[in-house]
Amino acid sequence: MERPDLERSLRAARLATFGFFTLNGFVLGVWVVHIPVVEHRAGISHAVLGWLLLLLGGGAFAGMQFVGPLTDRFGARKVVPVSAVLCSAAVVLPGLAVNAWTLGAALLLLGFGNGCLDVSMNTHAVQVERGYRRPVMSAFHAFFSVGGVLAALAGARTLSWGWSAATTLGVVSVSGVVVTALAAPALLRPEPADAGEAADGRKAADGRDAADGREAAADTSRGRTTVRGTPPRIWALAALALMLMLCEGVANDWSVLAMRDVLDAPAATAAFAYGAFSTAMTVGRLLTDRVVARFGPVAVVRYGAALGAAGLTAVALSPWIPLALIGWTVFGIGLSGCIPQLFSAAGHADQDAAGTNVSRVAGLGYLGMLAGPAVIGPLTHFIPLNLTFFLPVAFCVVAVGMSRILGTTPTSDGERGHGGDRDRPETGAPGTPGTLKHSEHLPS
Repeated sequence: MERPDLERSLRAARLATFGFFTLNGFVLGVWVVHIPVVEHRAGISHAVLGWLLLLLGGGAFAGMQFVGPLTDRFGARKVVPVSAVLCSAAVVLPGLAVNAWTLGAALLLLGFGNGCLDVSMNTHAVQVERGYRRPVMSAFHAFFSVGGVLAALAGARTLSWGWSAATTLGVVSVSGVVVTALAAPALLRPEPADAGEAADGRKAADGRDAADGREAAADTSRGRTTVRGTPPRIWALAALALMLMLCEGVANDWSVLAMRDVLDAPAATAAFAYGAFSTAMTVGRLLTDRVVARFGPVAVVRYGAALGAAGLTAVALSPWIPLALIGWTVFGIGLSGCIPQLFSAAGHADQDAAGTNVSRVAGLGYLGMLAGPAVIGPLTHFIPLNLTFFLPVAFCVVAVGMSRILGTTPTSDGERGHGGDRDRPETGAPGTPGTLKHSEHLPS
């Protein structure tokens, strides 16, 4: 493929990936906006709804583990569109539910579709990043948040028009299928590793086997590396994702309530706590890729987690509403760039097992986000709500110490990086089909 054609292909694939991240955020956001309406239609209590939402999380976790190996086998180009259609089709089901049983089944299917799309589109994002040979992952995650904002605006409008949940979710479902059909042709084709590069990678892996217990075997008939089991380093990244996404879940579920109960803020003012956090997360992710390119993922996670710990500490100890809002903003800025780096590191660790590795990190991270309210709630029986925030503060501090794990990703020449805070994965290998050499111009 000539360089101009490759540049156009990468640019189109990047735009398509932005589209799928936005679609995922939009689909989930529209569901969230309609939760009260769906709850009323199904005739269930808040307590029952809380239990049913666990099915949404369980379905997502199952979908992530199911689709990871499939993405490695068939390629993200095939799996992403199927996952997007499944997620889009499933979003209409909660709007049709008439009781707890049908709503539970609907949420299980919606969660499964969401999990499939989450892992497959992140795996494709890693492939795009490998082609660009520079960090682009965080911006994709920012557009997931943009999709949520668009969903809130669209949901508010359709509710004001008196549309039923089934009608709105049905329109969103059809729109999702149309967006998928338009974006799917631009996705990149699978790029199997070159046999020679795979051999170099195996030599580098031999040096890591003693440290992380990873077992690799060469499939000589296909000239590629097959990994038996998930390497300990991937589980370490997954544990880091669990802790940091638990922190994010705490902000999602407890920020507004803390403002009202601890600082006695008016309801309208308390809402700004979550608004400040989510806005900071979105803006931070739009800017993080440039920071990663300059300083590397280790620095982004290390100092981002430290900044998050400082912001949440200010929230926990603040006697003033303005300082608490500033704390939530700082917390969002700090966390904004961390999770995309973990997904990117997992995907780049092994090109042939990118989907499986991303599914492990995303799956445990998602469980962490669900665990946030479950962990904080019981603690409030023993200590004030604001003091429970020191648990996620502690997780942020642990993340600072564990950030070095991102600097051990092997580079394209099979050598382990030794650049300190600037260690980062090489996104792509010179000469690999679908990537550009360092000296060549990259599309913006």
